[in-house]
Amino acid sequence: MTYEEYYGDMLPVLKQTEKYLLDLINKFQTENPLEGVEPIIYCTSRIKAPESLKTKLELNGYSADRETALREMHDIVGIRVICSFADDVYDVVNWLCGREEFEVVTQKDYIARPKPNGYRSYHLILNLKEGAGKGLKVEIQVRTIATDFWAALEHQIKYKHDVKNEKMIREELKRCADEIASVDMSMQTIRDIIREES
Repeated sequence: MTYEEYYGDMLPVLKQTEKYLLDLINKFQTENPLEGVEPIIYCTSRIKAPESLKTKLELNGYSADRETALREMHDIVGIRVICSFADDVYDVVNWLCGREEFEVVTQKDYIARPKPNGYRSYHLILNLKEGAGKGLKVEIQVRTIATDFWAALEHQIKYKHDVKNEKMIREELKRCADEIASVDMSMQTIRDIIREES
């Protein structure tokens, strides 16, 4: 099923919402002058694929139609913000939560409290209070570039269903996640020292 077939006349609204969010996040850079390293390295975005959305709806006991999706799902429009340092993640999150354009629905800090597999990221569900997507709930994930590297590879591995030695692989992934978190902390410390000396 195509995006056009599933979302119908809501697809342009979803696309406008996606662009609106990306444009808004770009304002963070202009409102927060650079100190040598850009706080946001890049952003990615997507509108959830119909088949993926329908599967998620059914797994949660909902009808797989568009109206139910728009009412019940909070991640049809998703933005991922990739930052240089852990402190930048929290700066971006605080900036987003303080914006008048949003009502904060939920916040999940998987950096302070990682998932059992080692996943670290900050997730926000925001309700849009203005613009074409007014009333839509959107998901914004904010993480460091180091944790994004881990998450991208872990995601690919996770969806291979015929993995041998799965227990060992999961243990190694968790070990890698912990090492990457340690690197993130070390890089943050180095930046803090340089800032203090400037």
